[in-house]
Amino acid sequence: MSKTNELFISKVDSKLTEIHTSQWSSPSNIALVKYWGKLDNQIPANPSISFTLNECKTITQLTITPATELIFEVWSEGARKLSFEPKIKLFLERIIPYCPYLSHCQLKIETTNTFPHSSGIASSASGLSALSLCIMSLEKSLTPQINDQFFFQKASFLARLGSGSAARSVYPSIASWGESAHINESSNLYATSFGEAHEVFHNYQDSILLIDEGEKTVSSSIGHNLMHKHPFAAARFEQANNNLGDLMNVLKDGDVAKFIQIVESEALTLHAMMMSSNPYFILMKANTLKAIEEIWAYRKANNSNICFTLDAGANVHILYPFDEKIAIQQFIESTLKPFCQNGKVIHDHVGLGPVKLS
Repeated sequence: MSKTNELFISKVDSKLTEIHTSQWSSPSNIALVKYWGKLDNQIPANPSISFTLNECKTITQLTITPATELIFEVWSEGARKLSFEPKIKLFLERIIPYCPYLSHCQLKIETTNTFPHSSGIASSASGLSALSLCIMSLEKSLTPQINDQFFFQKASFLARLGSGSAARSVYPSIASWGESAHINESSNLYATSFGEAHEVFHNYQDSILLIDEGEKTVSSSIGHNLMHKHPFAAARFEQANNNLGDLMNVLKDGDVAKFIQIVESEALTLHAMMMSSNPYFILMKANTLKAIEEIWAYRKANNSNICFTLDAGANVHILYPFDEKIAIQQFIESTLKPFCQNGKVIHDHVGLGPVKLS
């Protein structure tokens, strides 16, 4: 275990003696420079940076009761979700060395998403960041001297052990994850906040076209693993590092044209990696491509700053400045909504990060 990892081992040596409850709301995020491919222990093969969203979020309540061993249940929408529990079991096994006080606890995890699960919106990011924040609330109650910086840094560290992108959801607005020469104090172990961006990126809008609300045919975990022997992996990781450096400058100086070029290239490269892996797979749908073509046509015809990005799924994230909100949402309603499953669109924007609810 590295010295950096050791910093996150809790010094709490006493067992929980009473019931503890905490509740957090934590958002999803949409990566601008994509993380695709990882090493052992949830270490990213390349750094990434994302917008933290506002409306797409997970609300998690964690009730912790003293017990003789670690046991847990996951509930959602009033019913136990056995299908969620293998991933949470793996997460808890990974974090126990850093949170040993959990080894004699019974956990009841009650969670609700404001958006469809496993459809290309990062539900693991919001869910595991919310759960990590709940666990850190317990740790802070046992160790009151923990300051806010360490609280969120360790929450990001823990979240990463469940889902890499979850590390970024702990922070507001814009967050990066992964070691990079372009980012001071960057780390593979936890995310860092970007800080103040150019005013054009304040309240940046993200309208999400729900092209397909179903389960993905190939999970992100499988997709990440396929990068190990990918013929284009080295070039992709170099491209991501270069794009991150360029995007850092863009976010500071407000060059929206360059922003569009980087973000759309990153989205298409992500899916190109999927289509050229072995075995190869496609997560985009026909309506994904139709929507992209309409976005390009609208941008050209209206001299607009609209652009798109994609996560690991079929849904299309439409990014645009706040001052184009009315016009672009009218365009979405009239032209793009028919491409969505059941006409569903989520209008979101860059948000202020997680919120403690109790």
